[in-house]
Amino acid sequence: MTFHLYDEQLGKVVEFEPIIPGQVSIYHCGLTVQAPPHLGHIRKEIVFDVLRRWLEGCGLKVKVVANVTDIDDKIIAKSAEQGIEWYELAYAMELELHRAYTALGCRPPDYEPRATGHIPEQIELIQRLLERGHAYVADDGSANVYFDVRSWPQYGELSHQKISEMVNDEGADNKGKRDARDFALWKGHKEDEPETTSWPSPWGRGRPGWHLECSAMSLKYLGAEFDIHGGGMDLKFPHHENELAQSRAAGFGFAKYWMHNAFVTAAGEKMSKSLGNYARVTEVTKQYPARAVRLYLAQTHYRSVIEFSDTSLEEATARLSRIDGFLERAGISGAPQFRFEDLPEEFVKAMDDDLSTPAAVAVIYETVKAGNKALDSGHDASEQLKALRAMLHILGLDPLAPEWENTASGPDHTEIIDGLVKLVLDQRTAARERKDWANADAIRDTLTQLGIKVEDTPAGARWQIGG
Repeated sequence: MTFHLYDEQLGKVVEFEPIIPGQVSIYHCGLTVQAPPHLGHIRKEIVFDVLRRWLEGCGLKVKVVANVTDIDDKIIAKSAEQGIEWYELAYAMELELHRAYTALGCRPPDYEPRATGHIPEQIELIQRLLERGHAYVADDGSANVYFDVRSWPQYGELSHQKISEMVNDEGADNKGKRDARDFALWKGHKEDEPETTSWPSPWGRGRPGWHLECSAMSLKYLGAEFDIHGGGMDLKFPHHENELAQSRAAGFGFAKYWMHNAFVTAAGEKMSKSLGNYARVTEVTKQYPARAVRLYLAQTHYRSVIEFSDTSLEEATARLSRIDGFLERAGISGAPQFRFEDLPEEFVKAMDDDLSTPAAVAVIYETVKAGNKALDSGHDASEQLKALRAMLHILGLDPLAPEWENTASGPDHTEIIDGLVKLVLDQRTAARERKDWANADAIRDTLTQLGIKVEDTPAGARWQIGG
């Protein structure tokens, strides 16, 4: 294959060569499950889903692992605010993550490990770093264990920074550190935290540091060296920098290539929960078809910023409508049967060029245009239909693909039904207020015939489907 990708560590586009010929191993950092995912989070899921589809389309066997960080300072704090256990919040938000990426047609990872399920592996990795002289236990009795960044001369190689130039986090707890830039491998248990947020270790009760989790889980499931490590651009430093340092310092090759997707912004700022400017996936897909939202996130190059706006989503919806219009005219039927040879040459060139989806999507529009022209002239458009469906398969947009079978597009049907019934009941209430009993009874009888039971209560009419 001739796939090229931009390697963040090298800072240039390189030809991709799998470690094991014919196989590709990918690890991308999943969500810290503290709140429902927004489009900024799910963009990463779309990017790596398209990457996976492209590599598989090229004939490679792909294994994808994406972790879930289910223990974290923010999870503990937010669960306390809500008056629930931290693991209840983490599990509920993990389910929200699954719903979100499923709603946008993303296939789940081959495995999705949780940080709390891999405490022994993380303790083992810390012990290895201690033995090699790259970590130390704080001498203040806190049970904290830190990675010694100055013990690893290559620290900063991913983000291309020198230790002396790194800006300290003024809000960080530097208690027991030899250097403010040293990062936590193990965080000692604090008295104001639930006992369930800590586990026994040789250094005292506590929990793993965020950076350590991903190193331990990727090493367990993908081995000492794997092909691609990715995530959002905000993870490049310090998260991925720290992962790389501790993994290589422990003696592992770790990731061969590094990929990062850019942000989804709102009013020029990174979409984030803290700014309050994020759009939840579940809300956006009530307003726009899910496939249109996926097109919106996939059509921009993964290393370019996307500015969130209703106008852009409306444009994506219109473009998808034009694509679907041709599919219907050309007689689309049956689940997609992908064949690489059906892909246009220009589409292949675009995808091989660091997943250049803007150029790839342009080929889709040209194919739709050519197909419609052929149909308008009374000619056969089967070749354009085959090519289009092959391209839509790679981008995860074929409307007849299995992942879209049970995915609602646009508003939730339950909410539509609820709104319509309430509208009818409001009309019945108005009829009763003007003493139009015949009309009121007729409305009720009609609802009953439709299987909707209406009950009048002091608080107003209540309804339910069936008895």
